[in-house]
Amino acid sequence: MFQQATLPEVEVYEVLSNARRRKALTELWAQPDTLSLRELSERIAATESGQTPAPRALRESVYNALHQVHLPKLDALGLVVYDPDRKTVRVCSRASHLSRYMDVTTRAGVTWGEYYRGLGIVGLFATVGSLASVPVLSAVDPLVPATVFLLVFAISTLYQLGVGRLRLRGRITRLYRRLF
Repeated sequence: MFQQATLPEVEVYEVLSNARRRKALTELWAQPDTLSLRELSERIAATESGQTPAPRALRESVYNALHQVHLPKLDALGLVVYDPDRKTVRVCSRASHLSRYMDVTTRAGVTWGEYYRGLGIVGLFATVGSLASVPVLSAVDPLVPATVFLLVFAISTLYQLGVGRLRLRGRITRLYRRLF
C-alpha cells in the first residue's frame, strides 16, 4: 500500500485521468458508509447513460472495469479500501486531498468554480454600474453592492467548507458508534 501522506501530482493526475475513477471517488465521497461494488457500478452506469436503470451491458462493463482495474488501483494507492471478496468499497480520508484537483458540483448543478466566477462577474457589474451611473444602479451607493457580494462570497465559502466538515463529522460519529 502507498504510505505517503499525499500523492505526488503525477500520481494524482494519473488517478484522475479516468472518468470512471473520478466518478467513483465522487460517489464514495457522497456516501458516508461502505458501498457495494454493485451499487457503485449502477450509479456510475446511470450517470454515463443518463438512464435509471442503465442498460445491463453498460452496468456490467462498469462493474467489471471497477472490479478488475479501477478499485484495485485506488486501493493500492491508499485512496479507498476495496474488499474484492465481499465486493465492498469505502473511501479513505487521505483521498480527500484529491478534491482540490476536481471541480466539485453544487446541488444546483454548477461547479463551485462556475458559481464563484458568476458571482464575481455579477458583483463587479453591479458595483461598476453603480459607479458609472447606470439608471437603476445609480440610486445605490457603490459600497452597497460591493459589500453585499463580498458577504455572499464569504457565506458561500463558509457553506462550502462547512458541508465537507459536516460530512466528515457524520462519518466520525458513525465510526464511534460502531466501535462503542
